[in-house]
Amino acid sequence: MPVTLAKGDQAPDFQLSDQDGNLHKLGDYAGQTVVLYFYPRDDTPGCTKQACSLRDDMKEINAEGAVVLGVSTDSAESHQKFIAKHELNFPLLVDAEAEVATRYGAWGEKVLYGRKSIGMTRATFVIGPDGVLTKVWKRAKAADHGQAVLKALRTGR
Repeated sequence: MPVTLAKGDQAPDFQLSDQDGNLHKLGDYAGQTVVLYFYPRDDTPGCTKQACSLRDDMKEINAEGAVVLGVSTDSAESHQKFIAKHELNFPLLVDAEAEVATRYGAWGEKVLYGRKSIGMTRATFVIGPDGVLTKVWKRAKAADHGQAVLKALRTGR
């Protein structure tokens, strides 16, 4: 049975390395708001739109006291290339076995062009300073995602 997290739930703990091998644990961000977003693949059209939207709104997102962490099953090397190519200003975490994605319910069946497959969904979770989810997008829109995140940070909705 797939995991379904909702606003008010405790965020599952995680421990993943980023593109440079630095370890990120949810506990490292205690007292801060974390925007944890899961995306299917580095440097694909939708994922690039989403990442660049967050990049472009990063100054305002940070001003709201939040950090952004992207997660996919891509390798550290792939993440490094994606970051360099699009000048991304936040870490990308490697979830090679989709363990964290599964805990967050961001791994499972999806439909693309009428075909069903199993993989990473475009889900985003805003985790409050106390580790409780304050906003959940089970199917985030790639375009203007930075603005959607900013609105959620500012209004709680």
